[in-house]
Amino acid sequence: MSKTQPARGMRDFLPADIRKRNYVINIIREVYESYGFEPLETPAVENLETLTGKYGEEGNQLMFKILKRGEKLQEELSEGKIKSEKDLSDLALRYDLTVPLARVVANYRNDLPKFFKRYQIQPVWRADRPARGRYREFYQCDVDAIGSKSMLVEAELVSAVSEILHRLGFNNFKIRINHRKLLTGILYVVGVPKDHHIDALVELDKLDKIGSEGVLNGLTSKGIPEKVGEALIQMFKVFSIAPNMLSSFDEQNKTNEFNEELRFKVYKESLISSFEQTREILSNSEDAQEAIDDLIGIINLITTEKIISVIQPDPSLARGLSYYTGAIFEINVPDLAGSL
Repeated sequence: MSKTQPARGMRDFLPADIRKRNYVINIIREVYESYGFEPLETPAVENLETLTGKYGEEGNQLMFKILKRGEKLQEELSEGKIKSEKDLSDLALRYDLTVPLARVVANYRNDLPKFFKRYQIQPVWRADRPARGRYREFYQCDVDAIGSKSMLVEAELVSAVSEILHRLGFNNFKIRINHRKLLTGILYVVGVPKDHHIDALVELDKLDKIGSEGVLNGLTSKGIPEKVGEALIQMFKVFSIAPNMLSSFDEQNKTNEFNEELRFKVYKESLISSFEQTREILSNSEDAQEAIDDLIGIINLITTEKIISVIQPDPSLARGLSYYTGAIFEINVPDLAGSL
């Protein structure tokens, strides 16, 4: 009897599941279009040379590569042209939606506006053995703005995703925020060699998953001295990851009529204070100073208590992919495993 289950890490979606997913996607689409983002779709398959080298070594290992096909494969096998894995494959399933966006912008630069805002909701594929709650095939929803370095763009992204989650009924979520240049500053201050920065960030991105000891083992396995790894982890313990002024304010005023304006003011001031404390600790890093200016700029552009109250600075947030260069975000929802 043949197996009836889907391939490992893949799922079937029955009608009730699809209706739920369509409901969520319709809300996401409606909000993003209200912010002026345009829809985009790209092929499931990309040229392998387009994808390789963009995600770092770890990402490249997780791509589903596609064998050369039919006569082309037979011809190269018979002529002995295939010497390595690279010769076997010329295409791959997309790993995410960011690199395909970059390819589209490069290919259609004369047809797209200089300031291009797009959202994209399509499945992606990853070839690793999926951990609990993760899958090899899953939908991603990307939203990006191309053509501006203004922090207004970042603030708008935070506002849009916050509105989506509130409309979907999530009220107890946090948008963790950090900056890759801030991380570069931390790595510089504790003495991580520059040629190990990417390795260090890949390991740091696992901090909330495997803990300090696991990260330290990962750092030393990549050739980073143990003392430097210990200093790096200790640096993150120094930072106050989540300002507690808001919770104190709420506790003191829980019996009083809710004052949204005062709550907004207190929380904004606490966020800026947290970043300024980080500035002092990393005063000898130009990268860190630039990053903190950007992060404070984002906070100053947010105008509502509903959005400011879900932002949580987190200097340990790394995001493992090597193409991140500026502000980075991750959303934690208590009702959902992992992060968004």
